[in-house]
Amino acid sequence: MHEHVAFLLSALLILVYGLFSQLAERLPITAPMFFTLVGVAVSPLGFDLFDVHVDAALVKVLAEVTLVLVLFVDATEISVAEIRAERSRIPTRLLAIGLPGTMLLGFLAGLVLFENVDLWALALIALVLSPTDAALGQAVIKSQALPGFLKRNISIESGLNDGIALPPILVCVAALSVGSAASEHSGSWLQFLALQLTIGPLMGAVVGWVGGRLVETTSSRRWMSPTFQRLSAMSLAIVAFALAELLGGNGFIAAFCGGLFLGVTTPAIRERIQEFGEAEGQQLALFIFLIFGMIVVPIAFEHWDLRAFAYAVCSLTVVRMLPVALSLIGTGFDMRTRLFIGWFGPRGIASILYLLMVVGTLGVKGFEYPLSVIVLTVLLSVVLHGISAVPLVNRYSRTGDEAP
Repeated sequence: MHEHVAFLLSALLILVYGLFSQLAERLPITAPMFFTLVGVAVSPLGFDLFDVHVDAALVKVLAEVTLVLVLFVDATEISVAEIRAERSRIPTRLLAIGLPGTMLLGFLAGLVLFENVDLWALALIALVLSPTDAALGQAVIKSQALPGFLKRNISIESGLNDGIALPPILVCVAALSVGSAASEHSGSWLQFLALQLTIGPLMGAVVGWVGGRLVETTSSRRWMSPTFQRLSAMSLAIVAFALAELLGGNGFIAAFCGGLFLGVTTPAIRERIQEFGEAEGQQLALFIFLIFGMIVVPIAFEHWDLRAFAYAVCSLTVVRMLPVALSLIGTGFDMRTRLFIGWFGPRGIASILYLLMVVGTLGVKGFEYPLSVIVLTVLLSVVLHGISAVPLVNRYSRTGDEAP
């Protein structure tokens, strides 16, 4: 059987889950958990129902499109005014202290647990697992019982940290590719990296601002219909990505910067762009979660050991929660709130897509164990954050903090 089976199963699952999606919001069952676990259930680790051989090139293209759209849409949802309005600059603390602290602590944990893993590979594990995915805890973001400041802070952090983590991930990939046939740039990786980190942001900012202004201007004159306003999300994201890649820059950074500098100020138009991106992005992301459970998890399974499990648990707890708790000192939050924010930093679609990006660049051979650790951590996060979201939200809503 071929990839049509995966597409058919994905379409059926979206329909089935969608029929009960509103009910599922009150239950410890998230869409990413559902798709991932169904993928595992039909894989050789479960009932081995399908012999699916998905075209690696097709998965690579779908993963790239998904990552481009996710980065673009996440960035469009960031409001500088909203960040400035948050008392004590909570998002800034989470991103400037909590995120680097998570990266550093993740590297140190790997240094302790994995004796024979290359230092750059240890750094790669920590970096790929540093972005958070608010979609894995939708019960948190959508809860009417939680205070608005808490949901805003978690959403802003999740929207920005995937883009912030990308440049250091590229540095690790470039360093690991030196001397490897996997990269045609290995002989001049510093020059290659410099181009990636300069042309990408510049091209993204230009496309986002100019394209956004064109959308806003033509929409205000009633030349552009609401339907095509929505479609412009995909167009602008892909244009930024493609132009940056053609000029030697990094397309993913360009997509993120395109969304960050989107030249649309009218709330209604901006909301339409985000709505399309969110809907299409979620559809693509759920397919990636299915492939993750059906194909990626079984491949990684044979490399898991007690050290990998220990790292995964540490990554989801101490590595994430300690830096977040420290970053929030002086904000007026009690320890319960700091731990709540720290726990709801799930590893999800960004980590999976960065994993696929790394595999596409470096290949798997020689990196089986580090990549399997990432897979295990994401899998545990999908399950643990999914089943804990509703109970912890209910508990926090009865005993939580007010805004400081």
